[in-house]
This record gives sequence, C-alpha cells and structure tokens, in this order.
Amino acid sequence: MRYQKGASFLSTLIVLMVAGIFFTVGFKLFSPYWDHMTINSIVKTTSEDPDELAKPLRQLRGDLDKKLYINQVKLPAKDSLQVTLKEGVYHFDLAYEMRVPMFFNIDALLTFKEHYEAVRP
Repeated sequence: MRYQKGASFLSTLIVLMVAGIFFTVGFKLFSPYWDHMTINSIVKTTSEDPDELAKPLRQLRGDLDKKLYINQVKLPAKDSLQVTLKEGVYHFDLAYEMRVPMFFNIDALLTFKEHYEAVRP
C-alpha cells in the first residue's frame, strides 16, 4: 500500500488557526503603534527645528497640537505630552498608555515613553 505524504487536514487547520490569531493580534496592535510613530515623529522634528524652538512655550504647544490635528492623531489624554522649559532647555516628555481589546475580556496594555531635550536658540 502506498500512503500519501503531506500535511493532514487537522495539522493544516491548526496552522491556519495559529496564523489567524497572529494576524488578528497584529492588525489590532498596528494602529496604536502607527499612531505612536507619527506622534513620536512630530515631537522629534519639532525638537530639532530651531524656528519652532525660538517660539514661546505656549505657541510651541499650540503648534504641536495643530500638527497632531493635521496628521489625524489624537493623544489619549491632554497631559500625555508635557513640554517644559527649564534654564533654556525644552523638555518634551511623551508618556501614555493605551488599552486595546483583544479577545473577549483580554486586553493588551501598550506603554509608550519618550523623552527629548532641545536647547532654545
């Protein structure tokens, strides 16, 4: 008797289920990470731009809010991005958490923390 060699139906089904779980998790976590990359890019470019750093603190914060609005990105809380000026140095502290529902009562908690410093010209 000759037997066929290859993956059985059950092993193929298990592989597809595991791949489906990974794709589901990946798709659900993609959006928060993409938003964080955008926010991080905005803060980084602002901290490296001498024209932006020459502005007063209030106007700098307003410009950051406008850039976030233009890129259709929203911070989870208003205090997620702290901009302070101490002794001629701007401190940009980006710290927030996001809770992403995964399956039923299982959530993923994503924590983001970034810190940038820039000398005011």
